[in-house]
This record gives sequence, structure tokens and C-alpha cells, in this order.
Amino acid sequence: MSFRNSNNNSSLHNESIISQFTKQAIPFTQLSEHSNQYGLELMVELVKPHKGDTVLDVACGPGIVACQLAKFVSHVTGIDITPAMIEQAKQTQKEKKFNNLTWKIGDILTLPFEDSSFSLVITRYSFHHLLDPLKVLEEMIRVCKRGGRIVIIDVTPESDKVDEYNRVEKLRDPSHVQAFTFKKLSKMMEEAGLIDLETKCQNLEMELDKLLEASFPPHGNKEKIQHLFKKDAKKDNLGMKSFLTDNNDKIYFYFPISMLLGYKK
Repeated sequence: MSFRNSNNNSSLHNESIISQFTKQAIPFTQLSEHSNQYGLELMVELVKPHKGDTVLDVACGPGIVACQLAKFVSHVTGIDITPAMIEQAKQTQKEKKFNNLTWKIGDILTLPFEDSSFSLVITRYSFHHLLDPLKVLEEMIRVCKRGGRIVIIDVTPESDKVDEYNRVEKLRDPSHVQAFTFKKLSKMMEEAGLIDLETKCQNLEMELDKLLEASFPPHGNKEKIQHLFKKDAKKDNLGMKSFLTDNNDKIYFYFPISMLLGYKK
């Protein structure tokens, strides 16, 4: 399985991510589904954070995961390539009055940390944006201590739905690269040397128009996306269990989210 890409492609893609998530920084933070309490509690149940943990949150965004884990651990470091997201993370930390968090702006393809620096390395909703997810996973493993935990949380469509899912996500967000099925994501973790995989799953309900307002899709794509979701409500071709309200004025759907944890040997 190879995901290697040229430095030029990587730079252009990073620019796309920064552009997209600079626009999304405040709406992303304010979208309540990203702070869904059930999902955060499910994550904590899987991760089992404890007071001795030092945590790295990779592609931390506005710090939702980092601040959740900060309640339980010694220290959390969050890294993200988008300065506007780090500003939101700092604001979240200030509001929650945590003093055991550090933020860093940087490219996660080469993490700026020493080997074996953290006991828990986690990333949420990032892998589908990566040109080289295997390289990022290898970096996550490198900076994790022996016996430590690596956690990936992302949307994992079914194998017969993933192509259509990728199609609609690229219409919504140009920085989307590809979603992985649960099978491919778990295989990647195992082939990278992680052992004793543990998993949790969640179907996260979302209102389509609410998501689109927070996403800023390119001009003309909003109508295409709405059409595809209405089609999904009849044919389930996206695998997102889309449905319309009784008066057909709102579309709801579910993101099929997987949480995977593996241990470093």
C-alpha cells in the first residue's frame, strides 16, 4: 500500500487545506456535532486516558479532542497546519481554563518531536485529507513510546459506497483526498506494526444544510451535493442513511465513524 507523493504536490495540497480550514475555523468550532458528547465519551472509553499520559493530538483543529483529553491526563500538545485553527484551539482552552495544553503550528508529515515523546498519539477527522496517510501514521508511531497507544478516528464508508462518498465529499471540500473503509484503515495500522487493535463505532447524525453552511463548498457545488443526498435518501448509494423531514425541507444523514486504537510494540 503506497501513498507517497512529490513535495510539490504536498505543498499545493497543504495550501488547499490551509485555505479551506481558515474559512472553516470558526464555523467548524461552532458546529455542535463536532463536539458531540456521545462521540467524545466513546473516544474516552476507548482511549482510557490517565493522569500519567502525555498526549499528542495530530491535526488538532480547534482543540476539541485535545481539551476533552486534558481533563484526564498530564499534558496535551496539539499540532495543526492552519494558524486560524490553532487560534480557535487557544480560545477553547481559555474558555475551559485548562493549563496543561500546548499548541504548535506545523506540518504533520514530519512531526517536530523527538522519538518516544508521548504515551498517546491521536488524530480525528484528518486521514481523509492526507496525501500520504501512511507517512503520517509512521510519524505518529515514531513519536509514541513503546507500549503507547495510537488512535485514528475518521469516517469509514462501506467498500461499495466509498467511491460515491469520496465524490460528494470532494464537491463539498476540495481538500478531501480519500476516505478509507474500516478494513483498509485497520489493515494500514496493522501493517505499520501496531498490535491488539481495539475499536468503537458511531453513526453521527448531521443536518446537510447546516454542514454546508460551515464548509464553504465551491460555487455551484451546493446544489449538486443536495441532489446527491436526495438521491441517497432513495437509493442509499452514499451509505449515509440520508432522509428528508416530513415536509421535505431538510435533509439529515449519518457519518459512519470508526475509532481505532493500536498499541506500539
